[in-house]
Amino acid sequence: MQPIDRRTMLKTGAIGVAGLGLSSLMPAWAQTGTAGIGPEMPMLSGEDIAIEIGATPFTVGGRTGHAITMNGTLPAPLIRLREGQNVRFAVTNTLDVDSSIHWHGLLLPFDMDGVPGVSFPGIRPRETFTYEFPVIQAGTYWYHSHSGLQEAMGHYGPIVIDPADPDPVRYDREHVIVFSDWSFMHPHQIMERLKQSPDYYNRQQNTLFDGRPMTAGERAMWGGMRMMPSDIADVTGATYTYLINGHGPQENWTGLFRPGERVRLRMINASAMSIMNVRIPGLAMTVVNADGENVRPVAVDELQISVAETYDVIVTPTEDRAYTLVGESIDRSGMARATLAPRLGMEAEVPPLRERPTLTMRDMGMAGMAESGDGAVDHAAMGHDMSGDGAMEHGMRDGSLAPGVALTPGVEMIAPMPQDRTGDPGLGLGNVGHRVLTYTDLIALDPNPDPRPPSRELEIHLTGNMERYMWSFDGRRFSEQVEPFRFARDERVRVKLVNDTMMTHPIHLHGHFFEIVNGHDGHQPRKHTVNVLPGGFVRFDFTADAPGDWAFHCHLMMHMHAGMFNIVTVRPLEGEGA
Repeated sequence: MQPIDRRTMLKTGAIGVAGLGLSSLMPAWAQTGTAGIGPEMPMLSGEDIAIEIGATPFTVGGRTGHAITMNGTLPAPLIRLREGQNVRFAVTNTLDVDSSIHWHGLLLPFDMDGVPGVSFPGIRPRETFTYEFPVIQAGTYWYHSHSGLQEAMGHYGPIVIDPADPDPVRYDREHVIVFSDWSFMHPHQIMERLKQSPDYYNRQQNTLFDGRPMTAGERAMWGGMRMMPSDIADVTGATYTYLINGHGPQENWTGLFRPGERVRLRMINASAMSIMNVRIPGLAMTVVNADGENVRPVAVDELQISVAETYDVIVTPTEDRAYTLVGESIDRSGMARATLAPRLGMEAEVPPLRERPTLTMRDMGMAGMAESGDGAVDHAAMGHDMSGDGAMEHGMRDGSLAPGVALTPGVEMIAPMPQDRTGDPGLGLGNVGHRVLTYTDLIALDPNPDPRPPSRELEIHLTGNMERYMWSFDGRRFSEQVEPFRFARDERVRVKLVNDTMMTHPIHLHGHFFEIVNGHDGHQPRKHTVNVLPGGFVRFDFTADAPGDWAFHCHLMMHMHAGMFNIVTVRPLEGEGA
């Protein structure tokens, strides 16, 4: 496989045969040149909705592969609902294997959540399952498979729920923007290669002559952890094409506007493995909604949208010109690209890929700790040991740095001094020279619904072993028959997620929203997915108000399937009924 050529990857031109072939596979909202979501645009809505899961050829960049789709399109059709209605989805599976749909971010009875083996058995081949639930919220959400690795093959689509009351966000036009990643290699094969060689897709390894050379001490340290400082993403542009609304960079999806309009962009990251840095050069964005919940408007020039997060932004283009919408992968090995323009056929300059970021001691949870003269970590000063085979043991011999973490082969390291990183913009975005969104910028528009202080704190460690490609919570993979995280009904709990790995993990809790602890007491942002940076921690408060068994997992698909998954069990308080 050849390395990525930055100069040719994003070369654009008129939409060719491949692009034209794509149009028939696109739902109306995702077709290039769309004027925005309107009542005249076909979409799935109403109280009774039929969805068919099937296999469909998918073409991008002049190549055709096999996709798993809903109603034959990639992405799946936009589902538009209204807060306060009831909805029934009759979902028919035409595949030869089981399938499912999870309604990501929706609050519903646990047996409608769509996670096989947790909330229901799954949908057998050539069978129909009916999901039915009341719609009790508004905002931007999405839906996808929770069976196998089907989501990576195209099994995802957007949901927009209009509020019952007047929307506090004013806008003249809206576009749904679905970011995703696509590979012609089957995800099972990708997973197999990661298990054989975790850096298989990393074409950006450091060398002694790559920028500032690494010292011998630094090489020993990184070699001891079986990682390189350029290991930002497990799967990269070496195999992925990054899509916007199912269109590759060369196919240039275009959303139209009239100069002076307030345009709402409902952005969803439906990628399997790709965290995106989003910006529109020359056009500021005002964030108004995160994970479906309204926030006080905050102006930014760039934001990092992790896998499974959603952000709504308002842009107000005043000039009669085109703007490029950029979704650059976190490791900068590729980008998704689209255009906002007054007329079809217009294009703007596509910025080049920026220099890829590298991991630092801060990402190891070692910020401010002692270094030796040649830049290597002073392990003696830190109380660490290098074992005979070169692997680093970060205070793991007695587990003193991480109570409750099982010191298994799946735990490669423990962050000695993790920091609260809710004020960080994301890897590689600390010095870009413009405004970048952080979690501390987010303030809930409405007061938090449960003002009670937490009655207890639960600390959960995100653990892994990159060399073995094992991922887990507290050192235990889900396949090891782990105990679920148990909560009493209506219990108020503070959860602290500590990332002991050097990868970024988007953690998703089904069936609940939680409030990120970011200093805005009473108006902490409510989310269902939170990005936990390496070597850092995030705290959130949540009320266990939905009885049942709920999935809790990293939304990087390969990490979830490699073990970073568990169940949150909410049961009635003693003496209460179900």
